[in-house]
Amino acid sequence: MPKYLETGESLRCRQEIYDRYSVPRVDFQRWVLERVNWRGDEHVLDAGCGEGNYVEALAQLCPDVKYTGIDLSHVMLDRHPDSRHTTVGDVEHLPFPDNTFDVVMANHMLFLVSDRNRALREFHRVLKPEGVLLAATNSMHTMPEIQALMRRALVLLGASGKGQVQPPQFPHHAFSLENGTRQLAHHFYAVVRYDLPTALVFPDVDPVMAYLENTRELREPYLPPGVSWDDLMMVMREQIIALLTHFGELVINKISGVLVASDRGGFIHDFVDQRNGRKDSD
Repeated sequence: MPKYLETGESLRCRQEIYDRYSVPRVDFQRWVLERVNWRGDEHVLDAGCGEGNYVEALAQLCPDVKYTGIDLSHVMLDRHPDSRHTTVGDVEHLPFPDNTFDVVMANHMLFLVSDRNRALREFHRVLKPEGVLLAATNSMHTMPEIQALMRRALVLLGASGKGQVQPPQFPHHAFSLENGTRQLAHHFYAVVRYDLPTALVFPDVDPVMAYLENTRELREPYLPPGVSWDDLMMVMREQIIALLTHFGELVINKISGVLVASDRGGFIHDFVDQRNGRKDSD
């Protein structure tokens, strides 16, 4: 089961910040979907679909796909634009037969799953032999400016006396573009990684603080003992105001992307066919 279920409000808040302050502006959902060569009639499982952030982009790209969504939160599914084709369920125990889906999407959700190996085995089981898994996530090295500011804030709050100072980790660190590649490779024959570097450019302090407060429930448990979230945010605000005063804007570099995995479909299909052809001729 997931360690933590984010609310739709939390996800929407972050998405609004990304949409407003990202440079260049990219339709991330469509960009992710375009990493697959679609026939147009695929059966798609949207695992951890939440409120259906990928439904509109998928419908525009491939209006004839058969869509199924699954999520643990019935509250979020109630807001899903295609709720008739969703079900409440756990990705570690998928209620679908073997070889059901052409594509499984597991976007920005695997870091929340306690037993990722079990979930990945389930994804592999329900995929058809030439099926493809899409797993969007962030890089371990995304937003280094935020990490540096948090590390300095912790030092200013006296955390350096408690050992090595480490800022509270981003939630996606459990399944990032870097370690996610290795995790998927345990379950699929081939994995390819696509990166999308962008930046968040903030002209004032309030949206930065709104973003940080939006991650509180995910990051507060990782604070060093004796350091409160409110004190950390107070020092962060002071640092950000000083940078804005000096530079006029705060630029936060962001690296997100998607991992595509398959046994013998999509990007690896021709290679597997050629390899099998060579074996047959031997």
